[in-house]
Amino acid sequence: MFGQNNENKLIEGEDFYYTPEGYKCFTEKYHLKRGYCCKSGCRHCPYGFDKKTGTNTKKK
Repeated sequence: MFGQNNENKLIEGEDFYYTPEGYKCFTEKYHLKRGYCCKSGCRHCPYGFDKKTGTNTKKK
């Protein structure tokens, strides 16, 4: 829990990038690698979750 092993390391520009405000933003590739939707309304959610309605807009 204190560190990440080599296979779990995040790669900047591939798994995430920093927004102009300084926040870490996960990419679609990262979400697909993770394998599930966290239902947080992520900017690049490949699962189509809409935080306003609480539903998925994309079919699985």
